[in-house]
Amino acid sequence: MIFRAATADPTDIDRALTHPADGPVEALAADRIREELAAGRMRPEWIWFAQAEDGEVRRALWWGRKDSERPVALDCLQVRGVADPAAVAAGLLAAGHAAFGTLPLYDLSLPRDWRARPDVAEAVAWRREAARRAGLTNGIERLRYEWTPAAGTTEPTGRLRFREGTDEEFVEAFARVSAGSLDVHTRTSLRSTDAGQLAREDVEFYLDCPGERSWWRLAELPDGTLAGLAVPSATPYHRNVGYLGVVPEQRGKGLIDEVLAEITRFHAGQGARRVTATTDTVNAPMAAAFDRAGYEVTEVRLVLEAPSPA
Repeated sequence: MIFRAATADPTDIDRALTHPADGPVEALAADRIREELAAGRMRPEWIWFAQAEDGEVRRALWWGRKDSERPVALDCLQVRGVADPAAVAAGLLAAGHAAFGTLPLYDLSLPRDWRARPDVAEAVAWRREAARRAGLTNGIERLRYEWTPAAGTTEPTGRLRFREGTDEEFVEAFARVSAGSLDVHTRTSLRSTDAGQLAREDVEFYLDCPGERSWWRLAELPDGTLAGLAVPSATPYHRNVGYLGVVPEQRGKGLIDEVLAEITRFHAGQGARRVTATTDTVNAPMAAAFDRAGYEVTEVRLVLEAPSPA
């Protein structure tokens, strides 16, 4: 079995485009791959093949931002026609990781009932095992939500007021809402870094997203006391709920509904026809807030990644 990256040769690109995209786990269709290649979010060197002696090809496609030096995530992994797909896939991922000098996460999009569907569960099992062998040993399951105009918006209640803030004010707000968070990434990160450093990383991350910095708002009680923050954001494809949170001393009062409503109103007022959001399955309070706001679950995201540095 030969593991190699695609070249800029049209034959190699065609090989990636014409690979069958069917199967129980969603795969990228040719038109989507062309779009990503044209935008620089996929590149030939981020497309890898496992090529057998009989000419049969398996593929792995990594994705990144258009200005990324290295890929951010594995977007598609397809291995078929072999007795041990996990072994072939693990070799394919290991080869890619060695070339990249990093271990991008693997983000699988799955139907919400995937565990009850034997074909999907089996397809997930060998992919998860391949990822584990290649160093992606941590798994987080997330719910992907979507809001559309049919769900409507709510009017401000006056319980909170929202204002712009400086980067340092947002660093402080991010740090405060991280205390006691149920978000798996936040909890894991706080084992190896302090809240202030994590907050700065969060601010840098959202500054680097396609959304505008001017969209961000601090949430305050009428007397000016900080209650939380609202960070409407965007992906290369649509608007999304970037980040939201309530400080620990104000939790349990329903204020998360006010913050989410502000983000939804903002995007709706800008004419968004779709707003997406994700939250970990273990974060039941946040999932309940999305449900109350009219967001609907469209899929489950299984995120496989390397452990955070100790």
